[in-house]
Amino acid sequence: MPRWKKILYALLAVAMAVAGGLYASSVLQKPDTCSDGIEKIDGECVGVDGAGYDFGTPEIRDVARAIARENERIEGQPYATVAMMLPLQSDKPALRRQMRSDLQGAYLGQRQANEGEGEPPRIRLVLANPGRNYGQQEKVVDTLLEMADSPKDRLRAVTGFNLSLDATEAAVKRLTEHKIPVLASRISGDRIANKDAADGMARLRFPGLARIIPTNHDAAQALANFNGERGRENLRTVLVYDKRPDSYNESLAKAFSGIKEKGPAGPAAMSFESPSIDEPGSTGNQFTQTANNICDSEADTVYFAGRTLHLRIFALKLAQVGCEDRHYTIVSGSDAASLRQDMSQKDWAQLRGEDGRPKVTVQYAAPAHPDAWTAELARWNRNWSAAHDRKPTNAELPQYLTEPKTALDTLTKRIETTRGEGVPLGSTPNLEDSRTMLVYDGLVTISKALHQTQSGGAEAVPTREDVGRQWSLLQSRHRVRGTSGLICLTSGGNAYDKPVSVVELDPGREGDGKLKFVGLGWPTGREQPRNCVIPSGTS
Repeated sequence: MPRWKKILYALLAVAMAVAGGLYASSVLQKPDTCSDGIEKIDGECVGVDGAGYDFGTPEIRDVARAIARENERIEGQPYATVAMMLPLQSDKPALRRQMRSDLQGAYLGQRQANEGEGEPPRIRLVLANPGRNYGQQEKVVDTLLEMADSPKDRLRAVTGFNLSLDATEAAVKRLTEHKIPVLASRISGDRIANKDAADGMARLRFPGLARIIPTNHDAAQALANFNGERGRENLRTVLVYDKRPDSYNESLAKAFSGIKEKGPAGPAAMSFESPSIDEPGSTGNQFTQTANNICDSEADTVYFAGRTLHLRIFALKLAQVGCEDRHYTIVSGSDAASLRQDMSQKDWAQLRGEDGRPKVTVQYAAPAHPDAWTAELARWNRNWSAAHDRKPTNAELPQYLTEPKTALDTLTKRIETTRGEGVPLGSTPNLEDSRTMLVYDGLVTISKALHQTQSGGAEAVPTREDVGRQWSLLQSRHRVRGTSGLICLTSGGNAYDKPVSVVELDPGREGDGKLKFVGLGWPTGREQPRNCVIPSGTS
């Protein structure tokens, strides 16, 4: 073979090897995917989807597909995209059920917004999975920023956010820095909030952030006010708190520590340390010692600043140590709304003494409860009739009770309509844990902001800056009638004097315990003013 041919073949071989190497490199570098646009990272499916993908979580499959069908239905009409951002994968059945409740609220709120408001823009809803504990939030926020700039996607708000964590805070901060409105419907930590000022000039650490749930500080104050009204102000209390870095736990502990006690001083605060939100670690052993120490004190009420998983373990340990004829009340925050779902018959039995009487009752500030408005209206009517010797007229009924009841009736009808249409949502929405109600209210609030911002006719979709400016205008005449209460936003985007539903988990005498709505607690110590006009000097 001529020398020139050998050289040519050698060069061709080198070229083919280089090309093969480049191809192999591109294949190796191509990200692993779970679905179109959803990247697989460390075993999790991370990304944004509005086409019905369930992120590998069977419990949310039906509701994710229902959202996709609603997105298809409004195709061709003017729409704004809203992202529902929360972790959508877990190996724990209880957490997967909670995800389903959140998404059921999102779907029902989307339907109500698209059909109840009449005029466009409609809401196109997408699901954004930032991974466990928001660990991959940066990648998801990258995608959301692109969607906000896209003339096709027109992302105008991000909602969801179910955990008060440092990573959640980072995501909210970056979104709001890029002028993407954020509506937090499920995070109660005080750190992810703008601070209102008495002069009305809020210090906006997160410009464009609105919250429709009371902060831990407000919820703790509402609980203290509620118990004071019931003559339970002379309590002997002790604070038990998780010292693991967690903004929910930290703000709740700070809020409980700030309650001015009227009774005799209780023992010093007691700490424990958990490994994570959803892992028990050695907390059982720690709680045995804590319970013994409480038993040796005169405390009868425990303020518990920790997550639901650890609250359950603590309650069982406190019942187990066998203090002589003692009954304890454990008071906790909004995260406890999921506690009942985690209780077994054995757990309920353990919370009772041998005589069948409860040894431990858990009281918490739920952000909403389906029995609140009917029960409170009945109580109000009884008091009115006793004071005036007649029944009140409709005009005399309190707005802060009647309007939320009407909103809840609307949600109930929407659930019935969805069932009648044969739309599967994975299960019948259970409103008791407040998740569905809060997320529904969030979508309704976003819808109101979108429609109040319109200035260019039915075909126009408002800018994200215009939507963010609407938050502080949603008060007084423009208040949002939420299922969880009237939503009246301050200049800092905080819900003014939003009530909490005080709920107690009572083990009863046999069988499964009962979840009882006890009453409403108000952060200011009294109900919201007429028409929800926010008074000057609010801070």
